[in-house]
Amino acid sequence: MRPRLILASASPRRRDLLAQVGIVPDAILATEIDETPRRGETARACALRLALAKLAAVPADEGEAVLAADTVVAVGRRLLGKPGDAGEAAAFLALLSGRRHRVVTAVALRRGGRSRSRTVETAVRLKRLSGREIEGYLASGEWQGKAGGYAIQGRAGGFIPWIGGSYSNVVGLPLTETLGLLEAEGILP
Repeated sequence: MRPRLILASASPRRRDLLAQVGIVPDAILATEIDETPRRGETARACALRLALAKLAAVPADEGEAVLAADTVVAVGRRLLGKPGDAGEAAAFLALLSGRRHRVVTAVALRRGGRSRSRTVETAVRLKRLSGREIEGYLASGEWQGKAGGYAIQGRAGGFIPWIGGSYSNVVGLPLTETLGLLEAEGILP
């Protein structure tokens, strides 16, 4: 019997990505955890720690599986989470402008007493942004709730001439790795 799937995320992007491959969670339970990176923490370690914390924050019965993920944007060793306001989003976009950065997502699945996880990294390059482009993007409001202050699947897609790796990872959920975790637990589209 297929386990009941609980998505530990309020992200509409993650729900949309899962639906794209035929997976519809039976329940959605958003978690409230402190997403502040720890001093000296790498992007991979931070994303994994946060995904596992979200996983642990959701109670589940024996016949249920919990899926959680977290995405971190890194420029060198600097980690960019979700900007708190438009000023911080502008600073993030200015920092990313004309540069390559990394988007790291950790996805974790728990069923019973066992959990599995995968971490995926994608390289992304933004074109050099003008002040007008940054202002226009901020006015769209699209930056809100997005790691690094941008959404590749929206208007910011026009700022990105190159990615190396998984597109769905940059959106917020690496589909190939997520499907592998789900299939291992008998949760198929």
